[in-house]
Amino acid sequence: MTYPMTERTTAMRMRERMSYDRDLAHQILDEAWHCTLSFTVDGEPRALPTLIVRIGETVYVHGSTGSRPLLAASSAGLRVCLSVTHLDGLVLARSQFHHSANYRSLVAHGIATPVTDETTKLEVLAALVEKLGAGRSAHTRPPNTKELAQTAVLALTLTEVSVRSRVGGVNDDEEDLGLPYWAGVVPLKLHAGRPQPAAGVTAPRPGYLAASPWFEPVVMRGKHVVLEPLEMSHSDELFDALDDEEVWPYIPYARPRERAGMTPFIATILANPGRVAWVQRCAKTDALLGTTSYFPDEAFQSLEIGGTMLARKAWRSGVNTEAKLMLLERAFEVLGAQRVSWQTDVRNLRSQQAIERLGATREGTLRGNRFRNDGTRRDSALFSMIAQEWPKAQSSLRSRLRD
Repeated sequence: MTYPMTERTTAMRMRERMSYDRDLAHQILDEAWHCTLSFTVDGEPRALPTLIVRIGETVYVHGSTGSRPLLAASSAGLRVCLSVTHLDGLVLARSQFHHSANYRSLVAHGIATPVTDETTKLEVLAALVEKLGAGRSAHTRPPNTKELAQTAVLALTLTEVSVRSRVGGVNDDEEDLGLPYWAGVVPLKLHAGRPQPAAGVTAPRPGYLAASPWFEPVVMRGKHVVLEPLEMSHSDELFDALDDEEVWPYIPYARPRERAGMTPFIATILANPGRVAWVQRCAKTDALLGTTSYFPDEAFQSLEIGGTMLARKAWRSGVNTEAKLMLLERAFEVLGAQRVSWQTDVRNLRSQQAIERLGATREGTLRGNRFRNDGTRRDSALFSMIAQEWPKAQSSLRSRLRD
């Protein structure tokens, strides 16, 4: 089924990108966390970014009863234009003119009316919470009378809707195909990072917030070391463990000189959605000894182990060997990785020797591919291990731990 074409939804150019398909419109709305609601107040244009949820053929947005659109929306409603866009990729052409983007977008016109029925309002707010995670409404307190009075909900019936999208590759002119410039598509994807519990939370993380196992820093316990997910609460312990000039020469980040400086250091690590970080604890004393990370590429079934920082008292001990053994076992045997890699500063001979002792093979040197903490470019020694090499390396690592 399709939405009817109107004067406002008829494409003026590139009509092949326009669609009025109802199912596609629903998919775009349901995938969207937020929208932009545009309207006019006293002849002046306004645009409000806000969360969104669809129930049947109605889209609901919510906000404060004191916000402009809600104040402007009388019982007769407010004329609005609602838009949603998903950016799926950047298209880089040989010519500047043909640079573009792959995207899916929706525009809906209509009259948004206030939801005044209390039961309906509660249902909409519950549906909005459920969109964040199926079952979430049962794990939260619903609005009380005061909160409900402070919250306004607008309803927009989907009647005048258009969808516009672009997919595919580069559309360079034929005469430009021989130009010596790189061209192609850079895919973009919104990726949820690891949920960070608020201070004081003791409840277990609900199942609907589960991430891909590739991005899940599960606890791993060994005889010498315990790996547990890095949290902001580790700040003081990690500072104490790494408060040693000998630890930092080859680390690409500036050393925190004060205890308070470790908090933004950890925050930067946790803010990276492509990084999965652990702290390393001594299994016997529970002392925090350092940190290490995965940098997964799930689509390619590979990951890099890096960001390893270890207190000097744990160097050349069973801690690093066992930590890497557990990380490699998870990579190859749980995640099904086909390749694990490491990079280290070419000047860091101790790190290179440690990686070689794991059974990794040096592939070569990546020239100028990273920055040092002083801003200069470094050359990186690149090592790897592939799935076929893992059984032999595993046997060797276990033998070393028994010695």
